Amino acid sequence: MPLPAPARSPRDTNHLLVRLGAAAARRLRSRCEPVTLTFGEVLSEADARLGHVYFPVQGFISVLATVGQAHALEVGLIGTEGMLGSTLALGVPTSPLQALVQGDGTALRMSAARFRAELVASPGLRDLMHLYCYVLLRQTGQAAACVHYHAVPARLARWLLMTLDRTAGTELQLTQEFLGRMLGVRRVGITQAASRLRDAGLISYHRGAITVRDRAGLLDEACDCYRADQRSYAALLGRPAPRRPRPAR
Repeated sequence: MPLPAPARSPRDTNHLLVRLGAAAARRLRSRCEPVTLTFGEVLSEADARLGHVYFPVQGFISVLATVGQAHALEVGLIGTEGMLGSTLALGVPTSPLQALVQGDGTALRMSAARFRAELVASPGLRDLMHLYCYVLLRQTGQAAACVHYHAVPARLARWLLMTLDRTAGTELQLTQEFLGRMLGVRRVGITQAASRLRDAGLISYHRGAITVRDRAGLLDEACDCYRADQRSYAALLGRPAPRRPRPAR
């Protein structure tokens, strides 16, 4: 659904577009249309041809590896630090993973055909996309190792931090059933992990919502995969502008 262009502010900016430089970013923005990102909206299916690319300026997108019809595991999050559709830069017209909106917001959208034309016209954009593809590859591999080796409370803390980085608030609209699907854990495992974080004073939760009370403490609880993702991104693409969370009520 189209909407008026979002207001420009440090918080409402896509970091990859900033990385392009002012002139190249203006050119790319002029070829995009602003759209809403609506919670639960599927932007692309695994192995389906990409119709558009998306540069979030608010909100965030969950990237899911699907197993059959009934199971899915989140292997990445895309917010203002990234974009959806980077496989086009590799000459691949399809997405290997499902993309599902997990945080309402806005994005700049461009048709896949136009994006491919921009890649031809702009060596700077091509180089940036190749760096970003490498970062995504590292993060996906890190996610796979995390699922296998790390305990659920540490993985939950990591996921909450990743989500917090991509939203302006400290209250996250999440059910334990949803978290179980994203982390590939039974609901009882999520309940136990959330209770541990709550008892440590790091979060509070009621039905359908989790509020982060102590981000620094959550960082101590999280596995090193969170920091590893940050390091791999910063090493090649710099550090995105930090979000400015509203205080918890």
